Amino acid sequence: MFRHILIPTDGSPVSAKAVRAGIAFARETGAKVTGYCAIEPVTTQIYSEGYMMPGRAVSKLEKRTRRVAERYVAGIGKAAKAAGVPFQGHVSKSDSPYSGIIAAARKKRCDLIFMASHGRRGIAGLIMGSVTHKVLTHSRIPVLVYR
Repeated sequence: MFRHILIPTDGSPVSAKAVRAGIAFARETGAKVTGYCAIEPVTTQIYSEGYMMPGRAVSKLEKRTRRVAERYVAGIGKAAKAAGVPFQGHVSKSDSPYSGIIAAARKKRCDLIFMASHGRRGIAGLIMGSVTHKVLTHSRIPVLVYR
């Protein structure tokens, strides 16, 4: 059925539940897993009165963000190892999480994206948007949404 599953994470409790379910699904189907976390670029906006974020601050923030993303992906790897599921991790910078997820699935030749949904509806869904919804509407790779 599925041989290579991409499991993206944002580090949230909802995402952690999907990670556990995705690894169990991979174990049952004999698939390998790629854990993924997208890093959005830090924007150097001009703040009130013309102040900009200094380059060193941007660099530090990007490094810290990468470390956190790598820690999230390592958590997926630890769970996969405990379940006996082959694993590889991937962290990349992307303009948006949904495009990073789709690009990672293509790059790693995954045949399924297994991801969480926060389940936001109504105004919250409109204001905050939904990464899951965007992956569903833009991906040509099948997406399994865990709720």
